[in-house]
Amino acid sequence: MARTRVRITSLLTLSAALFLTAACGNDPSPQDTKSEAGPQPQAKKPVVVVTTTWEGAFAKAAGAEDVKVIVPQSVHHAPDYDPKPSDLAAVAKADFVLYAPFEPYAAKIKEAAGSKAKLVEVNLDNDPDKVKAEVDKLGALFGTADAATRWKTGFDTEYAKLNKEVQAGWPGGRSPSVVTQVFTAWSAKLAGATPVGTYGPEAVTPAQLAELAAKKPELVLDNAHMSTGTVLPDSGAEQVKIVNYPGEDLDLLTVYRNAAAELKKAMGAS
Repeated sequence: MARTRVRITSLLTLSAALFLTAACGNDPSPQDTKSEAGPQPQAKKPVVVVTTTWEGAFAKAAGAEDVKVIVPQSVHHAPDYDPKPSDLAAVAKADFVLYAPFEPYAAKIKEAAGSKAKLVEVNLDNDPDKVKAEVDKLGALFGTADAATRWKTGFDTEYAKLNKEVQAGWPGGRSPSVVTQVFTAWSAKLAGATPVGTYGPEAVTPAQLAELAAKKPELVLDNAHMSTGTVLPDSGAEQVKIVNYPGEDLDLLTVYRNAAAELKKAMGAS
């Protein structure tokens, strides 16, 4: 009988020990708790290399933070730039490379990108609908869609404000007739004006000159980066210099603010 009691006691002791061991094994240790509750590693921010500040502004608007521009902002006519070896080396280290198809060095950029970087062709046009479409596209590629959406909201607010201000300056309260260079049509839209003619990017021919002058435009919206001089001399039209490329801060909204200021000034003088 005594031997039986000893066996029962031993079994109870062993069961208790196993229960405690299992309990301890299931409870997270302080180190495990810290590991689960601690900060998780953040997703890697994409490295974006762009050919000019124009593509750079699109990338920034889409939420990119690490953006390297190849063509210096001081280069007035970006297509004339010849990329240096250091520029091409930067391209090879990028996650994304943004370029425009009309840039003559696009082939060099593509070759330097190799197999690592994703090449992204950007539609460089400051028309508001096209800008927002590009920002959406880039935000999806970069994984920064939320930032892109926030930027578009701010852009819509600012654009509406500038559009209203420019229209308030219409001479005689009516929309001015304008001729635009092909890459400045967006500024006519900002002014609420419908172009009566376009020209470029090549120099205006005598036949085009006669045709455009016959439209009797009040404003000529010239492209500051591809100007061929006075487009309609002796026509009485006020020529306005429109800048497409943003500055080194890559703030695309500044381009619209500057265009609005130039348009208001010109309409006040016409």
